[in-house]
Amino acid sequence: MTLRPFAEGLVRAGVLAAAIGASACSKAYIPNTDVEDTGDNRQVILFCERYRHALEDKDVAELLKMMSPGYFEDGGNTKSEDDADFEKIRDFLTGDFLKTNGIRYEIRYRRVTFTERKHVYVDYTFAAAWKLPGVRSEEWHHQVADNRLDLVREGESFKIVAGM
Repeated sequence: MTLRPFAEGLVRAGVLAAAIGASACSKAYIPNTDVEDTGDNRQVILFCERYRHALEDKDVAELLKMMSPGYFEDGGNTKSEDDADFEKIRDFLTGDFLKTNGIRYEIRYRRVTFTERKHVYVDYTFAAAWKLPGVRSEEWHHQVADNRLDLVREGESFKIVAGM
């Protein structure tokens, strides 16, 4: 009797067990994201997709409805001239934002974090393209960057408190 077939059988069984174990422990992700597929995460991503579509559609009423009246961001620095509150964002949305003739806004969701302070941080990478009327007959502008939306729960939905 040789041990070779027995050893090969053990190896095959070990590989099969490892594969089954790995698949049993693997996480499911929301399609086209790096975010684990849970009910809470899906609710957040659906809200963010409403935001993305409102941007592309230039739906100012929807964007304002999604913003918290307490919206504020400091631009990530100590300079107060680039701070933005609800009024400043509203003025932008009802002014320069409406002058764009086309907006494309793609999002790759990277992480959703629920904090103890009841905030939800949504980290993502966006690719934006937009046309502005101008001298060169509406040339396209492009930007790719990382961003974070800061949300707070309001009833069954959320409000954006920073990051627009």
